[in-house]
Amino acid sequence: MSGIADVARRAGVSKATASRALTGHGYVSAETRTRVQDAARALGYVASSNAASLVTGRTRNIGVIMPYLNRWFFAEVLEGIQDALLEHGLDLTLYDARPGTVGRTRIFEDFLARKRFDGLIAVGLEPENRELERLLSIGRPLVSVVGDARDSSAVSIDDDHAARRATEHLIGLGHRRIAFVGGNVGAHWAEVDRRRLRGYEAAMTTGGLGDEVRHMSSEVTLPGGYAVSVDLLGDAARRPTGIVGVCDEVAIGAIIAARRLGIQVPGDLSVVGIDDHEFAEMFALTTLAQDPREQGAAAVALLLQHVSDPDSKPVELTLRARLIVRSSTGPVDRASSAIEAGTGSR
Repeated sequence: MSGIADVARRAGVSKATASRALTGHGYVSAETRTRVQDAARALGYVASSNAASLVTGRTRNIGVIMPYLNRWFFAEVLEGIQDALLEHGLDLTLYDARPGTVGRTRIFEDFLARKRFDGLIAVGLEPENRELERLLSIGRPLVSVVGDARDSSAVSIDDDHAARRATEHLIGLGHRRIAFVGGNVGAHWAEVDRRRLRGYEAAMTTGGLGDEVRHMSSEVTLPGGYAVSVDLLGDAARRPTGIVGVCDEVAIGAIIAARRLGIQVPGDLSVVGIDDHEFAEMFALTTLAQDPREQGAAAVALLLQHVSDPDSKPVELTLRARLIVRSSTGPVDRASSAIEAGTGSR
């Protein structure tokens, strides 16, 4: 197997110059870099990441910690992170920190402390038991995607705006009895639920519907949205004409509940969600679309800035969701509606 000395000899340079040319650390002329890279290819030489780490003090590895791997949002964010890291030739170490597990405790108390990464991306975490302090005390750059972002850079969508825009869409269609379904302010990842509930309440109050505010708490899942909506929609006397789901999965659960109760969507009930989940198009769900892959890529870009400049200040990047109108929403009646029902995006 060829080594760095063989590459240097073939390219006619010193071992130090060959190392700089292959690792990208230190100045080497473009002509020399090309000559060294050509020699490495001809010899089938691959630079050792361990050797490069000894020279630069960096692992060229990024740690990613998230509470769920099998949920749509987290899987999409992870793909965005991985694609961005691959573009930069960086490795990824994934930590599955499921809430309430022994594994999560070991990750925070043991594995992360080993510092086998240049920086860390925490996705959807609301650290408890001083977990955030532990992450910051590791001494590596940290970027959060959603969740708690104190003292670190963060990427998220404007959840308040998304829920406000979803509610305003229904108000514009003439709806007054609008319920907010899903979310549990005492549960894991509750800050997102709180922000979205706050946006709904603000839109209702601004629209003169403060007395109509109604929140039905549920698990942030499709079955959770279904179970609560069966109870909500089964009460004919107080049945809402519009539902804002805390996320698309909850909203889809509400649509399934309505169908099983013989309630037409959108004839009798309009439903809007937040996310643009992979199932949203299947259920013709009107939604506020976010792009989790974009958030993952943005987190990588922020983290690499901090790796290059450890003294750079934290940055909070807030993205706005986009309203996509499908056929799960429509006017109460055309006389009271401020806009026409339709499909497409706005």
